[in-house]
Amino acid sequence: MARFRIPLLVALGLFTAGLALTAAFTDRHYVLLSVVLLLAALLPLFIRLERRPRKSRELVLLAVLSAIAAVSRIPFAALPGVKPVSAVVILSAYVFGAEAGFVIGAVAALVSNIYFGQGPWTPWQMFAWGMTGLTAGWLRKSWLLRRRAGLLVFGFIWGFLFGWIMNIWVLLSLPDAFSWRLVAVTFAASFYFDLAHALSNVFFLAVLAGGWTKVLQRFRKKYGLLQE
Repeated sequence: MARFRIPLLVALGLFTAGLALTAAFTDRHYVLLSVVLLLAALLPLFIRLERRPRKSRELVLLAVLSAIAAVSRIPFAALPGVKPVSAVVILSAYVFGAEAGFVIGAVAALVSNIYFGQGPWTPWQMFAWGMTGLTAGWLRKSWLLRRRAGLLVFGFIWGFLFGWIMNIWVLLSLPDAFSWRLVAVTFAASFYFDLAHALSNVFFLAVLAGGWTKVLQRFRKKYGLLQE
């Protein structure tokens, strides 16, 4: 678990620094700056993954799980806030670890936006879902995620955390990004969608955590894939 702390802290540090630098700019370039710095926060994690030797079937597995996570978002497009992606990412990270969870979350956001539309919000979704997977993998052996109730609580919490991360993007895209009134209005307006996301996480985790997780675990043991 310790080997994941450095890339996680680097990513979060760069993300925080990006917000601080963005706050220092008062012109219209802060949105572009935030996207660039957010991509810089993701870069150390991708570099680490690139340097680790991977079997071809491990890459195929990551691609398949990323595709499943991305496609799962499409049938629920008409229901704002309902995103099965988070549950798929959390369970994949629970079985295969933090690095796999990060890749699946980040790639799922990028791929699903081929259908939903790419934009400067895409790196924020990549970061949010990547961190969902990374933290789930990081905590998968903890007392929290070893219990079914704890797994559901974790999913519920990340439903709100995901929305709060995306709220930062919304605030940066507004003319007066750092007005406390706009902050309050933005977070209040997103509450319904964040709650829907959190509750849908609980539902999909409750449905999938049993059978689907066991299938992935058997697959991992049989072929020795993504062993950390």
